[in-house]
Amino acid sequence: MKPLQFLVLGSLAVSLAVHAEVASEKNVTLSLAAEIASAAVQACTAKGYNVAATVVDRAGSIRVVMRADKAGPHTLDSSRRKAYTSASTKRTTAEMLENVQKNPAAQFLPMIDGFLILAGGVPIKVGDEVIGAVGVAGAPGGHLDEQCAVAALETVKGQLK
Repeated sequence: MKPLQFLVLGSLAVSLAVHAEVASEKNVTLSLAAEIASAAVQACTAKGYNVAATVVDRAGSIRVVMRADKAGPHTLDSSRRKAYTSASTKRTTAEMLENVQKNPAAQFLPMIDGFLILAGGVPIKVGDEVIGAVGVAGAPGGHLDEQCAVAALETVKGQLK
């Protein structure tokens, strides 16, 4: 190796090391996840809907799952998949559903492992940063699941700063 090449490569290595940094990101805590899931189940129960609510962190990993006493067994997986879909796309699952219905290029999104393209998944945000998501399933319509998820997030909005 020529001295000039060695000098250039050495300078590049030092430059990359100087600019390396550790990522810092916000995430959903267990206590916040529990509050959101509980509030979502309570919001739906107050309307007579037996649902499950799942809260996932920013990576889509489950933090908390709660199921109303009379909620069907299918609500567990549905709420988890809605939360995962919302966290991974950083959008509501209602928006994703609309996108799939209107955009032929998006028709294969429902085939992604773990996705569920039905309304009821809502991202949890601090400012514009998505730190997790809540998924609700079991109400007689995804729009009603979403209403309960939004109501739950409203109860903790003071903590999302």
